[in-house]
Amino acid sequence: MCDHHDGCCDHDHSDATEDTGFTLYQKIDTLNVECLNERVDGSGVKVFKAWNERLCQADFVESDCDAELIYNIPFTGDIKLKGVVVIADEELSKMRLFKSNMRMSFSDVEAEADQEFQITHDSRGTVEYPVKPTKFFNVHHLTIHFVNKNREDEEKPCRIYYIGLKGEYTKVNRDGIVIANYEIRPTEGIPESLKKSAHEIQ
Repeated sequence: MCDHHDGCCDHDHSDATEDTGFTLYQKIDTLNVECLNERVDGSGVKVFKAWNERLCQADFVESDCDAELIYNIPFTGDIKLKGVVVIADEELSKMRLFKSNMRMSFSDVEAEADQEFQITHDSRGTVEYPVKPTKFFNVHHLTIHFVNKNREDEEKPCRIYYIGLKGEYTKVNRDGIVIANYEIRPTEGIPESLKKSAHEIQ
């Protein structure tokens, strides 16, 4: 673990900066992120942070009952996901991605993932996992399933320090979408008695 000063580490300024593109953490709807099986409530969302804070291990998420974690991640708009970086303990072995399936559970992730990666231990965030561009465009919700080498070993929990998401963002005002419902009632020239009958039938 790195040295901490006022809750943060010293940063290696020779490393990559925000220009690497791992800025989608800013577009996550953090209030509605769900991390299933986190040992400490609210710890899961803290691993989404700025690139130059990725080496800080003051904040991390750790699994509780077994060595698995599920993230349900909503975004404030649509994203085109291009890559993922994960800094975690050596025991982490697999990452599985599902797009636009809201609030997936452990039974749900038994299904085939949209993309799956074998995790290489990476303590500095230098390994990028490129996602399939044809799969991960117009994504408004992303589910990530993390699995340790032995998912049933409670003595070796799944521990993650940083998740970096790289891609493009499009703002979508879903609340402002108006569905026009036009009611076509050509009544000109129709006798009043027929108009009344038509209204009664409706």
